[in-house]
Amino acid sequence: MSQPELVSTDPSTGEAVWRGPVAGLEDVNRAIVSARAAQPGWEAVRLSERVELMRRYQNIVRDRGDALAAMISRETGKPLWETKTEVQSVIGKVDISLTAYQERTGNRKKDGEGFTQQLRHRPHGVLAVLGPYNFPAHLPNGHIVPSLLAGNAVVLKPSELTPGTAALMRECWIQAGLPEGALEIVQGGGDVGRALAGHEGIDGLLFTGSATTGHALARQFAETPHKILALEMGGNNPLIVWDVREADLPAAAALIVQSAYLSAGQRCTCARRLIVEEGKHEALLEHLTALIDKIIVGAPFDEPQPFMGPVVDNRAADRLLDQVAALRAEGAVAVRPLTRITPDRPFLTPALIDVTEVMYRPDEEMFGPVLQLIRVPDFSAAMMEANATRFGLSAGLIGGDQPLYDRFWSGARAGIVTWNRPTNGAASNAPFGGVGASGNHRPSAYYAADYCAFPVASLEETRVRGVITTGLRADEE
Repeated sequence: MSQPELVSTDPSTGEAVWRGPVAGLEDVNRAIVSARAAQPGWEAVRLSERVELMRRYQNIVRDRGDALAAMISRETGKPLWETKTEVQSVIGKVDISLTAYQERTGNRKKDGEGFTQQLRHRPHGVLAVLGPYNFPAHLPNGHIVPSLLAGNAVVLKPSELTPGTAALMRECWIQAGLPEGALEIVQGGGDVGRALAGHEGIDGLLFTGSATTGHALARQFAETPHKILALEMGGNNPLIVWDVREADLPAAAALIVQSAYLSAGQRCTCARRLIVEEGKHEALLEHLTALIDKIIVGAPFDEPQPFMGPVVDNRAADRLLDQVAALRAEGAVAVRPLTRITPDRPFLTPALIDVTEVMYRPDEEMFGPVLQLIRVPDFSAAMMEANATRFGLSAGLIGGDQPLYDRFWSGARAGIVTWNRPTNGAASNAPFGGVGASGNHRPSAYYAADYCAFPVASLEETRVRGVITTGLRADEE
């Protein structure tokens, strides 16, 4: 019987982009056995040689950047201008990881009285990585680079929607000279991911994706406390706009649009809830809706380039349309509706939905170009509304002065906080992660080094010396 085939499609056209076999349980076993066999040898490679290989990988990605950007665009529907920035993030991750490794997990030595105190770090062994579709190169790469640098072997299960991107990236690693088995890929859907996550042969799992899947993994890993688990699970992110000067309203509208609609709203840090002051929001909405109406939605390679492309597939589009319909059934008002541009493709218009009068608003991540507007009477109510979520990834404030921002910063329950910046403009040279349902206190990006190696503290002396001075009977004469 032939092995099932995995096919990724271009959401803009429905055309097949990549084809390959779906991994079965035997393939998952084989990948883990291969990684397990390769890991000791890879760990034994001198750090300077691992760094040199990372540099080669970096240069190969740079040389093949156009092909990688095109693959990402074809599998996700993101505009080419945006996927080119993702490729640059993949390249930049090497430098950031090298710095973070030395700063956070490098060796430390301190001489005491007759002994030496050492702090070194060891790799966990074999780490599984479950990658998302929204940044199919950058986000898995953010786990893979620091994991390999620390001496781990990696088994990657990319999103079933973006297998071609993962395959192309593995080609870059092989071309750079990564030893066989140090990076394995198993392609497939949720069943393959579950088989990998539950396999006794892995020493940890690094996950980026939905809260539903992340919480299931947390329950599963509760039975294996000896394995590292790092979860990044998105958010229902608030953006408060307050005390904005009239001259700054166009800039505020631009920041809102960037926060809500970049990547067609398919970033975990996108603003989902826009919180404004009742009675003072009309001028802001005039600028905001005028800008929304100018947004070009189109295919990745269109000219002029669109601001945003489609969502990743028709299933995602259908879910978003159902979520908005449910809100409108409860009394929400569409300031700008969510509509499907093409009947059989997942192109959606950017939506602004006033949910102020909705008594029950589901606390969920609407992963697409939908921004919910909430009007409140004062800033205390704005802060209460911002924190009325089980998530805690990103939160932003536009407007106000330093004292107001200080109040916002100290009161916001989020791991990433912005002021007069887009909520989705996180820096790779800083930690990236949230609290509550957004993560398990294992932030990634610059802090990925922390979960890719464990510390070994040692007290060392070159001579054998030992004496007990208290609590012994005296020698008998």
